[in-house]
Amino acid sequence: MVSVMCVCVSGGSIGAMVTLNHLSAEDPDDGSPLLTTTPTPDFHRQRVITKTDSWDFFLSRRENFAFSLLLLIGCYLAILVPAYFPLDKLAPVSDDHQHPKDVGLLNRSASLLSEPCKPRWCLNQPKSQLCSAGLLDIPVFVQQDRLEPWNLSPPLGLQGSEAHLALALASLPQPGLPPSLRREGSCRRCVVVGSGGVLQGSHLGSHIDQYDVIIRMNNAPVPGFERDAGSHTTIRLIYPEGAPHSANEYKKTSMVALVVFKSLDLDWFTSVITKKPLSFWSKMWFWREVVDDIPLKAENFKILHPEIIHKTAIVLQKYTLTQGNTVPTTGAIAVVMALQLCDQVSLAGFGYDMQHPDARLHYYETIRMDTMKYHQVHDVSAEKLFLRELVASGAVTDLTGAL
Repeated sequence: MVSVMCVCVSGGSIGAMVTLNHLSAEDPDDGSPLLTTTPTPDFHRQRVITKTDSWDFFLSRRENFAFSLLLLIGCYLAILVPAYFPLDKLAPVSDDHQHPKDVGLLNRSASLLSEPCKPRWCLNQPKSQLCSAGLLDIPVFVQQDRLEPWNLSPPLGLQGSEAHLALALASLPQPGLPPSLRREGSCRRCVVVGSGGVLQGSHLGSHIDQYDVIIRMNNAPVPGFERDAGSHTTIRLIYPEGAPHSANEYKKTSMVALVVFKSLDLDWFTSVITKKPLSFWSKMWFWREVVDDIPLKAENFKILHPEIIHKTAIVLQKYTLTQGNTVPTTGAIAVVMALQLCDQVSLAGFGYDMQHPDARLHYYETIRMDTMKYHQVHDVSAEKLFLRELVASGAVTDLTGAL
């Protein structure tokens, strides 16, 4: 019988120590083990395991911290990505309307264009309170030589944004109205092209292109939709998040006019004109990705006078049934601007039909009318009543017949 001590050393430290006593050898012919041992535990093993457990616990804290950080980043991206990478997809022009869906409306539009333009038509309509409410006294665009104290913050004024405004105006070479939009001279017809699905299949594109001033809003597309929406744009009324990203949308555009909803909009406007990019931090405050470049010259940019937005909001209060103030849509703002700019105003693509939730919301995409019920910022019902009254009073003409 032999007594043997076996020591295992690994990496310079003792991993385990076991004393083997009573080592014996037996005859293998009887089927018993050749070697039997009786281990004697060593208390060093327990101490080493305790240290390892502490290290594992420390590692688990680090892993938990990393997991929490990744979870926080993931939640942030879940909110940010849909805003910066919009899922709106343009729908190609459908072949469902090879012929005008309403020949009567098309003939009425053609008849209107065949008549001579009627100067100051809106002012001559006694039923239209909007046209007689001093609208023409408001400058259409903010002018560097006519700065005034602001007593309201954006979008109804520019209080608190004076420094941002000064930088934006300094980047504009030509103050005031361009010669093509001044009232002196011939009578001007104006059409405001909305984004409503009612415009699809109208075949009004060639009629729209005959107007003296063609106003569009935000990212409503033109290329691919010329048959119904026309091909030219005199003024595209936008805010940063709504500006088209495709350079093709600006090819036949004479002017881009900014609607200021916040001070940062003016910084974006200055960046687009001067071709100096915004900082990453500034971009983070927009609710969706904004375009970095608009391929137009500096003289083709203007800032819409906030008093037009203010007057539009005041008029809409007459029709609203909800509590609190709502912000007018760019469509309603564009209509009021058109009444100020032009002698005769027509509308195309206006009118949300909330009674038919499956109807197409926009002429250029497949989303349906019922998505409008989730919009809380704008009171589209009040705006529809407002536009209906303008049509009923004869102040404007509805080319697509949805008002």
